[in-house]
Amino acid sequence: MGIAEIAFYVFAITALVAGFFVVIARNPVHSVLWLILAFLSSAGLFVLLGAEFVAMLLVIVYVGAVAVLFLFVVMMLDVDFEELKGQMAQYMPLAGLIGVILLMEMGLAYGTWTFAPDAMGLRDAVAPPLAEAHNTEALGRLIYTKYVHLFELAGLVLLVAMIGAIALTLRHRVNVKRQDVLAQMYRDPAKALELRDVKPGQGLSNGR
Repeated sequence: MGIAEIAFYVFAITALVAGFFVVIARNPVHSVLWLILAFLSSAGLFVLLGAEFVAMLLVIVYVGAVAVLFLFVVMMLDVDFEELKGQMAQYMPLAGLIGVILLMEMGLAYGTWTFAPDAMGLRDAVAPPLAEAHNTEALGRLIYTKYVHLFELAGLVLLVAMIGAIALTLRHRVNVKRQDVLAQMYRDPAKALELRDVKPGQGLSNGR
């Protein structure tokens, strides 16, 4: 058994164990830490598969942004997790039923899964050989040349989703001070600053 096989088993077992502890950990902070370990192990598996770009993307986006955001939210929010766990107990039978159904579907899919005879040839025809171009370079060629319109369309869909989320959550409140850009641009510099002579022992009133 070579180094690659040993590394594969180490990363695979670590990912499975970390994913298991994400679910059963009692402390949400520990669950997020186990999730970060699962992401790092998955990134190691992608490196072994030769997909370095996907591995770095997993580390930068999911570990560096999403998981850290989860960790900050869990640590900063004052949530009564004991109360939440008490409410979750009543949904355990339904969750167990859904889990059994998902396992049965995965078993059926795995039992009937077959590779097409020309699957490997079709997969190799998409990207150039590794001797000609690296994995990241080949992916960049595909995204920004052959599938550039689909890539731009995906970016447009994300832009529309972002604008829609902002429009749905924007609420104009009466007592909230908002920035008036035009008022700041056209203000008189002579009136922007006012010097007050405050006597000792006195303060400024609320109005002036």
